[in-house]
Amino acid sequence: MQKFYSLFFIVLVSACSNTPPKNIDNSCEIFREKSDWYDDARDSFERWGVPIHVQLAIIHQESHFKYDAETEMEYFLWIIPVGRKSSAYGYAQVKDDTWDWYIRSTHNWGADRDDFEDAVDFIGWYGNKTYETLKISRWDAKNQYLAYHEGHGGYRHKTYTKKPWLIKVANKVDKNARKYGAQLKKCEAELNSGWWFW
Repeated sequence: MQKFYSLFFIVLVSACSNTPPKNIDNSCEIFREKSDWYDDARDSFERWGVPIHVQLAIIHQESHFKYDAETEMEYFLWIIPVGRKSSAYGYAQVKDDTWDWYIRSTHNWGADRDDFEDAVDFIGWYGNKTYETLKISRWDAKNQYLAYHEGHGGYRHKTYTKKPWLIKVANKVDKNARKYGAQLKKCEAELNSGWWFW
């Protein structure tokens, strides 16, 4: 019976750790609830230079902080499932090929798309590649997102100009990044002290 309760507790804790934050619109509340996430995002920023508020804005748009987010299922004759729209998966909605590129480039062999630490490291890595390839500032949430969504080649060929809906989404990402950044300024000292964790 004791083993059963121990197993139940482990499953319960694991489930809670994977649920999205209760308030995904406030960066301070996100990090107060998910205490280890701040260190993960800060580590990514220090390694790659993509600021925390940009990381959060991209994840907010891509998955709403759902660790196992996937693209919609497609159906034949509206009944028979034929597969998902793409292989995009996890917090950052990364496709298989792009994730493989990240793994090979960073040698982060054990990385998983449904692990927040790995997802923010990926966003930092990709944003840094975007800066190196396209000279888009790591702090430019709108254009970083356009390059994130369209790929570096797509951005270079301005494929986004034919997608008015995507421009609106990128503006939303920029707006959320600015909001997250303003919020972080109010709680950054608290988060860096780590007192809430204890």
